[in-house]
Amino acid sequence: MKQTLYLLIGLMVCTASAQEVDADLVSIQSRLDSIVSYSADVELTVDISFINMPTKYARIMLEEGKEPSFESSDFALLPKRGIDFSMRELFKDAFITVYRGEEELNGSSYKVVNVIPTTRQADFSIATLYLDVERKRIVQAEINTKKEGSFLIEMGFENNRQALPDQVVVSFEVEQLSIPINFMGKDTTIDRKQLREEGPKTGKIYLKMSNYSIQTK
Repeated sequence: MKQTLYLLIGLMVCTASAQEVDADLVSIQSRLDSIVSYSADVELTVDISFINMPTKYARIMLEEGKEPSFESSDFALLPKRGIDFSMRELFKDAFITVYRGEEELNGSSYKVVNVIPTTRQADFSIATLYLDVERKRIVQAEINTKKEGSFLIEMGFENNRQALPDQVVVSFEVEQLSIPINFMGKDTTIDRKQLREEGPKTGKIYLKMSNYSIQTK
């Protein structure tokens, strides 16, 4: 009985080890990895029931191996998951993929794959990616993190050739994100009563990028 159990475990390990990462995702990842740094002007709008904040403007900068940074006269917080358009956080640790078929979004069909990390170091448990195989880019990502809840990142592109999006909508649970509200600007007002109400609260952040400056390898 023990020998049979050990054999089954061995077969499972060998199968997982032999599983290949989806070839189309590898191609997209390679394209994104070729971006050494980028910056862009950002127009930001927040849709959270207990926060009243006017549109903010900033310059976002991201360099390979560094945290995103901002230039703004009135700082506005952004969740890290929504601003690294290169998705490097998903690919920095070892992972496997599972093909989930084709699905339609906004009238177009996309390849759907799950990204599952194979190491404990990863800060997410699973991600579902919608791939535009023809244009080699990710159009939507649902990321289940270990500490910050779930994020849905929807990306829009005005140019058929570019790898980085022009519009991004980030949906998340405010309670799990733990936004430091005091850093969202003097002209932001908070409904404290609604904030203290029990239960998860969802929020959305709308980003519109322009004047991209992109450096590639």
